[in-house]
Amino acid sequence: MSFVHLAAAAGYTTPALSRILTKSGYFLGLCGAVGSTVTYAAAVRPALRAPQNEPADAAALRRRMSLYLAWAGVVLLVAGYFELAARRAGRSKPLGDSLAPGRLWDFLRAPAAKGTWVAQGTVYLVQNAVLLLASAVLVALFVPRVRRHLDVLALTALPLALAGTLVAGIPVTAPKDADHVLDPLLDQVHIVSGTVWVGGLALLATLAAARGRLSENAGVLWADLWRRFSLVALVCVGAVLTSGLWMGWKHVGGISQLWTTTYGTFLLVKVALVLSMVVAGGVNQFWLMPRIARARRADSAASLLDLTLRHFPRVVWLEVALGVGVLAVVPFLSGSARSQAGSPPAVSSGGILAVGVLLVLTLAASLYITVRTSDALSRRSGLATP
Repeated sequence: MSFVHLAAAAGYTTPALSRILTKSGYFLGLCGAVGSTVTYAAAVRPALRAPQNEPADAAALRRRMSLYLAWAGVVLLVAGYFELAARRAGRSKPLGDSLAPGRLWDFLRAPAAKGTWVAQGTVYLVQNAVLLLASAVLVALFVPRVRRHLDVLALTALPLALAGTLVAGIPVTAPKDADHVLDPLLDQVHIVSGTVWVGGLALLATLAAARGRLSENAGVLWADLWRRFSLVALVCVGAVLTSGLWMGWKHVGGISQLWTTTYGTFLLVKVALVLSMVVAGGVNQFWLMPRIARARRADSAASLLDLTLRHFPRVVWLEVALGVGVLAVVPFLSGSARSQAGSPPAVSSGGILAVGVLLVLTLAASLYITVRTSDALSRRSGLATP
């Protein structure tokens, strides 16, 4: 059955092209701002500060990092504006009618609806004010003199960018039960972890393209950088899968709904893309990381440079392409498979929460085993780093 017939049968409305572009663009902006700043703080900055690095290599990467963050600020600013306009437009108004600043300002100042403790427009106002500050901080890195303060600006933009998405999860009505607390919380966990994962991969793949400006000893720096980000990526994978399992249970009432409803079909595509990213990451973790460790142990500068700046980025670019595919699918996930199939809504219970905790612990254990197995592969072949 085609998507068109499936949509008609389930009462599904395909989003307008403008909404697809604005929503995907907004998450792309978050990948650039949130993903890049978190990756810089957790992986790039510590790797650059290592004493064994060539000063010229560190300086080249800092310049490229500054420009990347500056452009990320521009993308966030533009994407945030269009996303706000799309929220005002909703499904009943053309996007073009909502782009005027005056109409957006009226939308942000709309009074609170009955039964709410704060106006939805006020939440959007705070969110976009924070995103505007984050964008301004990042855009300042276009100025050469300002780049000397990269650490300060990146670490300032990080909490602002995070707050920009977290504010959107604040409910405007008092939560009625635990589900109304867990739903927005895990939704934000999914967004933040996903944007850090995809955004971090895109950042490092772009930085690796500067290999022509680096010395032959830059492999040591990049070996450390990839190792640090691998840990960040593992945490993100765990958070994405954990929150995704909750959201999947809330929106899908049975396995068959994955191919009998439009929502389920698009969710199935998204899951396939995410799992492909996990497999690609596994190639890096279990095959390339041990080879990098062996080259570092053997003090082979040429081999280390080739592995860290040629082979590794190729797999990372594949992950980035898959991540962009995920962002393209997200706008189509409107409604739920349960509602399209006529199933009752999911309501959590003590038993469901207990199963969820067990799954989280199992996933955490599997990720820990992944790290230990990768280390064991290195040691077994005499590849452990000094």
